[in-house]
Amino acid sequence: MSNDAVDNGKRRFLTIATSVVGAVGAGFVAVPFVGSWNPSAKAQAAGAPVEVALDKLEEGQMIKVEWRGKPVFVVKRSQGVIEALQDKKDGLKDIDSTKYPKQQPEYVDKINRSIRPDISVLVGICTHLGCVPQYLKEGEVDWGGGFFCPCHGSRFDLAGRVHTGVPAAKNLEVPPYSYLSDERIIIGVDQEVA
Repeated sequence: MSNDAVDNGKRRFLTIATSVVGAVGAGFVAVPFVGSWNPSAKAQAAGAPVEVALDKLEEGQMIKVEWRGKPVFVVKRSQGVIEALQDKKDGLKDIDSTKYPKQQPEYVDKINRSIRPDISVLVGICTHLGCVPQYLKEGEVDWGGGFFCPCHGSRFDLAGRVHTGVPAAKNLEVPPYSYLSDERIIIGVDQEVA
């Protein structure tokens, strides 16, 4: 055999071996790259439903949780507050929550703005410029308590309904939520779906 003769068997073997090694190497590079396109665990958790236990929540207390990057206020209202919400007719821009129907799910009561009268679930973002209002318990202020936005003075009652004479035009938003049991809710899942 001369030096000029080509061993096609060795050539094919080297070509195939090089291709296989290159494909495996490309796979090792591609898997982390494609995996980086998936949302992070933090991003996935930010949009996920949030469960809230109500068993330790006492009348007048508020729990603040985060859902989809927004603060959500969960307040346990007293019987006196529930009655006051029913009687309050003056001083509110949208008393029965009908001007902006997309501010709350259809399955909530339009006056209490909740599924159960004693538990209020509201997105804690002022509808004027997006500030986070402060929670003021019943009796802490002369207007019955609720939520006060210190940025521009907007006030909301304990059902999240906006007062007249303030910059905010809409009631606080009620997020989709449902009851898993009498003492547990899930924010982010509609009542009808649960």
